[in-house]
Amino acid sequence: MKVYYFACISAILLWSASFIATKVAYETFAPIQLGVVRTGLAAIVFWIIRKIAKDKEKIKKEDRKRVAMSSLFGITLYFTLENIGVSMTSASNAALIVASFPAITSLLEFFVYRLKPTFQKSVGIILAIIGVAVLTQITINGSVKSFWGNLILIGAGIVWAFYNFITRDLTNKYSALTLTHYQMLIGAIWFIPFVFFEAKPWRIPSVTSMNALIFLCIGCSVAAFVLYNFGLKKLSSSVSVSLMNLVPVLGLIFSVFILGEIVSLTQIIGGIIVIIGVILSSVQVEVVSNELKSNSTT
Repeated sequence: MKVYYFACISAILLWSASFIATKVAYETFAPIQLGVVRTGLAAIVFWIIRKIAKDKEKIKKEDRKRVAMSSLFGITLYFTLENIGVSMTSASNAALIVASFPAITSLLEFFVYRLKPTFQKSVGIILAIIGVAVLTQITINGSVKSFWGNLILIGAGIVWAFYNFITRDLTNKYSALTLTHYQMLIGAIWFIPFVFFEAKPWRIPSVTSMNALIFLCIGCSVAAFVLYNFGLKKLSSSVSVSLMNLVPVLGLIFSVFILGEIVSLTQIIGGIIVIIGVILSSVQVEVVSNELKSNSTT
């Protein structure tokens, strides 16, 4: 059992450092440029892995539109908003706001699936929202730009929630490797018009920004994915969700020690409120999952 915990925690360590790597990559990459290159390289790596594993699974015709939409929301729109948000605010604040995404998903589940949350879950969602409200007000040196960056990150959370709704049934029909490969591939294609809209000149990557890109692609998009899914083979979803709460904590620590960011008391309080809220709102995750499955079959 220890090896499965180790796999999940290793994935979480990689994801926690993604905010730092993203900041470093901005030395030569614009936000959307980083998104399309990272996604395109990840698609190639997943293609190689599938070739080695002799995985010939394909997406059925009736599911292609949904996979295309999940790619648009979960890859292109999500990374576009997250990358732009991270470029405008601090890495530490970004990590804490991203921690609220499970609670945002739970809140939107109520409106989309009409699932009545338990009292505990409701309290958790309210706390997470309060924590995000606190974090959103935090700016870098009083800059309004960072405030808008915080709001854009919340928008990324809403997009991520809808990605989960679109993808929910697909995860039961296809292997995670196949589904992610197609999502990365189609997501890279969706990125093309966004790159033209960004209209930023391409620059030759420095050694530092290239290393950050490789880390984001191989470490976060590929290795973390493989490790996390390996861990899920033996760990319950409630345990995995609890472990995911380490991401903002570690992201905060990395931001302080690697980027030298200064964390305020307000930021710490807001982060703690978010994490407590997410823990409370995620405890019922397995029960909700079962309810959704039963609703989808009726």
